[in-house]
Amino acid sequence: MNKIYGVSFKGNGKVYYFKTSLLDCTVGCGVIVETEKGFQFGKVVSEISESENKLDLLRMKDIIRLATDEDSDRHLKNQKDSSKALEKARQLVSELKLNMRILDASYTFDRKQLLFNFLADERIDFRELAKKLASIYRTRIELRQIGARDKAKEVGGIGACGKTLCCSTFLTHMDSISMNMAKNQGLSLNPNKINGLCGRLLCCLTYEDEEYSRCRSGMPFVGEKVSTKYGYGNVVSIDVLNRKFKVNIDGDKYEIDLEPCCEKSTK
Repeated sequence: MNKIYGVSFKGNGKVYYFKTSLLDCTVGCGVIVETEKGFQFGKVVSEISESENKLDLLRMKDIIRLATDEDSDRHLKNQKDSSKALEKARQLVSELKLNMRILDASYTFDRKQLLFNFLADERIDFRELAKKLASIYRTRIELRQIGARDKAKEVGGIGACGKTLCCSTFLTHMDSISMNMAKNQGLSLNPNKINGLCGRLLCCLTYEDEEYSRCRSGMPFVGEKVSTKYGYGNVVSIDVLNRKFKVNIDGDKYEIDLEPCCEKSTK
């Protein structure tokens, strides 16, 4: 029977799933896994049973082996060499006068590839940069342009809540976020209120969106004309979570209570 483990290649990086039928891994242990980019060193962050798994086992790659002390030493050396490569790449970017910012660099475990993530406002012709890097490091070079959210994840910072950014601590997957989430929760649409340090919509808008959507069902919108037991009037405010709204009828305001939303199933 296959065992399925979640593996991360960075402390706060995305979690990828790998299978094994021979190894017993524990959370926190180092492993060598097979990826599309070659062998990688990662750490086990979770375990799921095959019965709970909804991923395609046939496409899932294998955990090759548990990492040895030699593997850990090699991984640390790769990290040190990556830091030096990052400094060199930034120097070359300056010399070539490219309008881009190199954020990080990383070797695959087998050093067959050196990956650079960069940020740029427009499309960049980095062929000359890649050629120079390949001649220096004698390995395959990949330059990948990333977005503002990814930059915030790498750089980190303190959010409006006073805590370290979610994306740089515990978030391992970037959900799709829309303006409708802010509208659904009755938040001010002022960009200064609903945008994060990255300039994009706050990731935390997704945390309660499902609950708001559930409680919002059947409620009117502000400005909508509705018929109540007190008469016909305009909705002037709503309290989504408490399932209440106020109606203005001939200058007087009346509070209307709706049936509470059903308890969420725990099954």
